[in-house]
Amino acid sequence: MAAKKTKGRQKIEMIKIENEDDRLITFSKRRSGIYKKASELVTLTGSEIAIVVFSQSGKPYTFGHPSVEAVANRFLGMNQLPNDNIHSLVVGHRQVRINELNQQHNELRRQLDEEKEQEKILTQMRSGKETQPRMWETPVDEHNLQEQLQMDSAVDDLHQIFLAKLNERTAAAAASSPVAPSLYFHHK
Repeated sequence: MAAKKTKGRQKIEMIKIENEDDRLITFSKRRSGIYKKASELVTLTGSEIAIVVFSQSGKPYTFGHPSVEAVANRFLGMNQLPNDNIHSLVVGHRQVRINELNQQHNELRRQLDEEKEQEKILTQMRSGKETQPRMWETPVDEHNLQEQLQMDSAVDDLHQIFLAKLNERTAAAAASSPVAPSLYFHHK
């Protein structure tokens, strides 16, 4: 038996809210969460759903797919009006949107496959370079003049960075200890 990959359903702790503004924010967030879950249910199952929520002040908020009226009429056993094309329009719109999302998904998958292929190529290139000796591991006599000048420049750059860091740390140490001598280093 395979182990569960999710935590499953869990109890959401309700907290007591004292401030009216906090109540409104909490209500709005929870209402949005319920609407989001209802929308996911519609998308995943193709079901019809209607939600009516009243705020503490008595204001109604609704969510419905294809519409609150269509779901309520179906629930009450009332037939759709002959001119009520909302359901067919919603179904058509949903199918168009699903097709668009599928196209976007396929394009993103194609891009991801290209990126993975690029990653393989770069990994192979990196591993190929690692089998060649590094510039500093090759004896100096085996470098041409251009390579020797590049190495000299790189060593000078590294030396400048080293001195800057050393001076920075020396200054920090001098600032924290009034007894410490101030030592500053310079290049050539």
